[in-house]
Amino acid sequence: MKNVSVNTFIHIIFAIAIIVLGATFYYLLSSGKEQRELQKINRYKMISDNFLLEENLDKDSPLLKRVYKKYDLVPIDAKNVRKEIETKGRTIFSGRSIYGDVRVFKIEKKIYIYVDRYDYTLMLLDKHPQDYIYELLLTIATILVLLLLFMYVMVLRKLYPLKKLHNQIERFAVGDLDIKIEDSGSDEIGKIAKSFDKAIKHIKQLMSSKNLFMRNIMHELKTPITKGRIVVETIDDPMARKVLINAFERMNELISDLAEVERITMYNFTPKKSDTTLQEVFKETERMLMANSDKYSINYNNRPLYTDLNLLALVLKNLMDNGIKYSPNKHVRVVTVGNKIEVRSLGEPLKEELAYYIEPFSQEEKRSNGFGLGLYIVSNILEKLNYQFRYHYEYKLRENVFEVVID
Repeated sequence: MKNVSVNTFIHIIFAIAIIVLGATFYYLLSSGKEQRELQKINRYKMISDNFLLEENLDKDSPLLKRVYKKYDLVPIDAKNVRKEIETKGRTIFSGRSIYGDVRVFKIEKKIYIYVDRYDYTLMLLDKHPQDYIYELLLTIATILVLLLLFMYVMVLRKLYPLKKLHNQIERFAVGDLDIKIEDSGSDEIGKIAKSFDKAIKHIKQLMSSKNLFMRNIMHELKTPITKGRIVVETIDDPMARKVLINAFERMNELISDLAEVERITMYNFTPKKSDTTLQEVFKETERMLMANSDKYSINYNNRPLYTDLNLLALVLKNLMDNGIKYSPNKHVRVVTVGNKIEVRSLGEPLKEELAYYIEPFSQEEKRSNGFGLGLYIVSNILEKLNYQFRYHYEYKLRENVFEVVID
């Protein structure tokens, strides 16, 4: 039952409760009804015997009066009920002897006993208290079922805000920060909703502050880096000029990487997918890479794709750039195998699991190039594109293999 939702669990519980309650009362009513009917028949038989087994049972005899008192019978005028008995009466018992006949009629909830002896006739009204156990049990069962249904509806109404909150959390999970959690009362669900609303506002403030900080710092860094890069060109010492140029280029690279990270990690960022081909993707990759053609080789089977061409090209550019930087021969090769794009380069296997390197600013200790943002950007883009990112090491070829599974 761990995987059953709360609503489904409540449906099951109340359904079982109603079924058990209904079955219990049905058993009580059906089993008791036969016994009660048998008791009634025995009572009417005893009344009938009192009238049909006595030879000398005078109409005004004390014995007859004792029978009336014993069985709660009241003599009435037969003319007043004859027509009603003929049209609506239902015979529920009859008895006969040599002294006459006795018939018991039921009209709605009244019982009439007609005695026809050889010397007189009687119409009696049975005043004995009726057995209302059946009606009582039926009433109790109905009340309990209605009470259960009322509780069922109330529980569902109580849980409705939780369902609404769940939908809002799912919207938040896919990046909608503009949702507003309405006040849901002062119960536990209401408190959770209020806390979640506060958390959303706090997260929005943090993201706004982060975005403002990133934009400001990148803007403030661009100007001195540009000025420094210009000034470096005036230095006469070639070695010093080269070191400083590399330093400024790395700073520019870091700013570009940070700008890309900010763009693709925005909550409302959505890839712009369109129909394209692998050939177009690799053309854009080569344009972004801006490396000599002897630094890489690409072998692919052209195929149609529905993807964001620029983002996928950026992924391959980063993977190829890493391969060129970190492989001993400064060369990387790209091959397509089925629905996979493999980026292969010589080198030692990674010391950590892939999950370590897709965290921002993660690097091997021996690596001095880059800032550890390349694989972080790759991982985020592939997640947005719903593609898989995998790594393995081929010991025979001594190659690191990064795979992009595009389907």
